[in-house]
Amino acid sequence: MALRSLDNALPLSPERPKKIAKVAVSLPCTPPKTVVNDENTGPMDPAPEYVASHDLKALNEPEAKVEALLNRLDSKDWMAVCEALNDVRRLSLHHASLLVPILDKVVLVLVKSMKSPRSALCKTSLMASADIFQCFGHFLLSSPPANEAFDQLLLRLLLTASQDKKFVCEEAQKTTLIMTSSLPPCPLLQKLASYVKHTNLRVRAKAAVCISNCVSKMAHEGMKEFGLSNLIKIAADLLNDRLPEAREAARCIGNSVHGAFVAGRELEKTTEMEAPEAWQEFCSSNLPAISAQAMVNIARQ
Repeated sequence: MALRSLDNALPLSPERPKKIAKVAVSLPCTPPKTVVNDENTGPMDPAPEYVASHDLKALNEPEAKVEALLNRLDSKDWMAVCEALNDVRRLSLHHASLLVPILDKVVLVLVKSMKSPRSALCKTSLMASADIFQCFGHFLLSSPPANEAFDQLLLRLLLTASQDKKFVCEEAQKTTLIMTSSLPPCPLLQKLASYVKHTNLRVRAKAAVCISNCVSKMAHEGMKEFGLSNLIKIAADLLNDRLPEAREAARCIGNSVHGAFVAGRELEKTTEMEAPEAWQEFCSSNLPAISAQAMVNIARQ
């Protein structure tokens, strides 16, 4: 039997139209905006400009930029603050003398920006900190106002390097490396040493890594100036820390101190005792028995 079409099979009624018109709707196509994938605010913000230090050019009329800099850094617009921080970087690299009178105030802005929930602003602040460390390393620790501001920046930097956001954490770790290679080691070690007993175990670990990086670049005289006994006590304290990162840093510090201790004996032509025995005596005279044996074992590895 031939099948009739459905249209022919159904009776016509006023409620049933014979044909249903198909309407194609054309939507306008707009190009996607450039956005930054911020972990806290979502992918809806325009991306700031991340420029490597060697690509930053000198400013035109830098004096005028300095006059307006603090007001720009205090802007409520976070993108405007990022632009101002990039000018801070340019001033540091190409017009450093102009930034000196307000450096302490600029450093406090860096601290504030690192507290921002916007990862992009935090990263820009870290990049600016790295350039300031390279250009003003000695001045930061010799000028009382800048030194006081740096104390706040150091804590904030360790806290930022301890957070879970990979985007920010990696930049903070790069900044700490630049800090330990740019600032005078002994004054910096004195500041870092106060954080190896911090209540935040991640801060302790980051401080331990900074101390290890700093000590690894020091010769015997530099360690002797800070105090070999002080360094070995720091290493012993960290050796039992809860985080593996801190314990590994402690072992690196212990090895560095041991190397400096042996080098010092060679320089001083000390021969009354063999180096291993002298190292064991040094550890025993500065540490409890268990800690002393642990440091001796590290040197043997």
